[in-house]
Amino acid sequence: MTRLALKRNSTPARPRGKHKALELTRDKLIDAAGHVFAERGYRAATIREICRLAGANVAAVNYTFGDKMGLYTEVLRHSVRAARTAAMTAALDDSRTPEDVIRGVIRARLRSLCQEERPDWQIRLVMHEFSHPTAAMGRVVDEGMRPIFERVRKAVGDIIGLPVDHETTNLSVNSIVGQILFYTFSKPVLARLQPDLKLTPHKLDRIADHIADFSFAYLKKVGQGKHHG
Repeated sequence: MTRLALKRNSTPARPRGKHKALELTRDKLIDAAGHVFAERGYRAATIREICRLAGANVAAVNYTFGDKMGLYTEVLRHSVRAARTAAMTAALDDSRTPEDVIRGVIRARLRSLCQEERPDWQIRLVMHEFSHPTAAMGRVVDEGMRPIFERVRKAVGDIIGLPVDHETTNLSVNSIVGQILFYTFSKPVLARLQPDLKLTPHKLDRIADHIADFSFAYLKKVGQGKHHG
């Protein structure tokens, strides 16, 4: 084999290795930043602390994400994407009835938000963002939350026979979402008020069915009242 052939055969390996190293550094930065941002919030967190925890050079943040806000936005997007499970995708299927969509979304969201396998920093990070919104909020909401919200809003509107932008439709969706978030953000309080309540997969499914049945009772009452009126 000629020297030129050897050179041609060996060159592709280097870009692949470099790409793999960049991806590894990127993943380490996201994980480290998730912990730091969740602990300190966006404003108090420093790039230096994140890079020290990730074992990366400070310049790697600018090279990979542009700046601190770029890193924070990607970490927040990563956290929101983690909640987009296969169960959620199935719940949003266009062939499902409005009731099945709502029940499926409630169940998928509860499992995703409350499951022990999900890193705790993801929940704490979202809580930080909710209480102290940054410029990243709009992008993350539009990309990760709006599609689910709009699908549930359409399902609610179909059940009660009102437009998706009607006040009653929006309030109903907000109530459903509020019941889901209660079990996520109130876990420390629930642990004291109801110490026997264990959020196992089976219990989460029971809670999801209760939220759905509770919500359907109101939605159907509104729908019947509108029909009779």
